[in-house]
Amino acid sequence: MFAARALTRSTIARRGVCAIQRRSNQTVPRLGSPAEMEAEAIAHLRARVRRQKEIMDATQHSEAEEVAEMWKWIKISFAVATPVCVLSVLKDIFLVDHVHRPDGPMPDYMAIQVKEFPWECETCALFDMECWKKCREEQAAA
Repeated sequence: MFAARALTRSTIARRGVCAIQRRSNQTVPRLGSPAEMEAEAIAHLRARVRRQKEIMDATQHSEAEEVAEMWKWIKISFAVATPVCVLSVLKDIFLVDHVHRPDGPMPDYMAIQVKEFPWECETCALFDMECWKKCREEQAAA
């Protein structure tokens, strides 16, 4: 890391170019005395505060304008979302067939059972009432 920093400094020094550094909120101070590093950190903070003030001055809005903009987007959102929701419900009600499990015995590939269920009718699914009825009739007859 230090070698890369030294190489960059020497390259800039050879070119004689004073480049403007764009820094994010995470900066690594240059190596130097503690006073130099502190002065550099303070300069970075002042530059960031100055930039934020420039941005705020360029985009100055009153509170009333902000509230009006907020209500505009709320109205747009409702104007878009309401018809979409209504059309979705209508589509689900009128156009989509809700397929449920067919009546009658299941095909063999759907009735695979690796082990018995842990209740009195070991071959019946929990909510298969017809199977439970047959099982209980068989148990009563036996």
